[in-house]
Amino acid sequence: MQIPEINRDECLAFLSKLVQIKSYSQTDGELEATAFMAGEMRKLGLESDLIPFDSGKRQNALGVWRGKGSSAGQSRAPKTLLFNGHLDTNPVSEGWTIDPWEGKIDEKFIYGIGVSNMKSGCAAYYCAVKTLMAGGWTPRADVILTYVVGELQGGVGTLALIEQGRIKADYFINCEPSDIKAVTMHAEALTFEITLKGITRHMSAREEAQDAIMAACRLIPELNGMKFRGARSKDHEKCNRCQVGIVHGALGKELAEWRPAQVADVCKLAGSARYAPGQTQEGVMQNIRTVIEKCLEGFPGMTFELKQRFEPTMPAFEVSRESRLVRSLNDAYFQIRGQEQPTGVLAPTCFYGSDAGHLYKSLGMEGIVCGPGGKYNTRPDEAVDIPDYLDCIRMFMRVIVDICG
Repeated sequence: MQIPEINRDECLAFLSKLVQIKSYSQTDGELEATAFMAGEMRKLGLESDLIPFDSGKRQNALGVWRGKGSSAGQSRAPKTLLFNGHLDTNPVSEGWTIDPWEGKIDEKFIYGIGVSNMKSGCAAYYCAVKTLMAGGWTPRADVILTYVVGELQGGVGTLALIEQGRIKADYFINCEPSDIKAVTMHAEALTFEITLKGITRHMSAREEAQDAIMAACRLIPELNGMKFRGARSKDHEKCNRCQVGIVHGALGKELAEWRPAQVADVCKLAGSARYAPGQTQEGVMQNIRTVIEKCLEGFPGMTFELKQRFEPTMPAFEVSRESRLVRSLNDAYFQIRGQEQPTGVLAPTCFYGSDAGHLYKSLGMEGIVCGPGGKYNTRPDEAVDIPDYLDCIRMFMRVIVDICG
């Protein structure tokens, strides 16, 4: 089949319009954004629905392009393909120099809050379907478009669709920003808290103290440099990372700050660990405990508490580079750009969480993470390279034809 060419201006205008919807996570803007996408899918003639969750306070949008079912004369059986992306965004931070909701387009970029994370991915698969439909092509297997919210709360929107029994497919593409590279594995995350308890003295007698802040300063580089035991391969080990992001040291369990002349006897740290498929929360927490114990050998009398903070998070995911879907995406990239698509366990995306983990773990689905954006992700003047966005649409069109055709 001759793949139709996209309408560049229409594709950019559609993304710009989506950016203009202020869809902060856990606000009514989510309702507006999902209703907008449901309406646009309905205009195309897709089966479209708004599916509430969280006692009706939030909703996801779902669209299905029904396949015709026949695979006569095909060398490979057509397979169903699900696209997954979230419409909720982070809040606008300080430092923006342009209107975050203008959806500004210039010669190189399209700008706006959430354009990279991840409205450009959401728009890309919609525009791919629209262009194929306008060209008169029809799939033999279903193409499913999901527009979820709550990804920023651990993927509660996608989990709701799974628990409601509304989604299932042979393959999925999660369109989190990857600079249109093919990410075959990402980590699972956990959050940990450490309380170091030392011995205080006035600074005049600090030789008799055990300074909790000094212990934290010794411990943090050790934690940040960790790899966890039990990685199945060197590729799996690439998903290992630990980062301390919060440190607070002062006096007593209330962390009193009014007496800086006294050696701090309490220091609290919090951080996040990323670990690969096959590694466990229990194993990671034990590895962290071992590092703390070794570090505190140099601080006689100091004790510690380590606990895991349980909160919604995304499971890890992985897929073989030999998967039919991965090969299809690689081929599409080569057809468009004339070079091999970067594929594998790729930083920084391998340290992200995504709804790919829920689709992989809860439904056993085979999939890939690939979407436009990433380089200028989640920062002031957030932007997406226009060529990446347009080429992503072209890639998705080719994958749909190959997998569902």
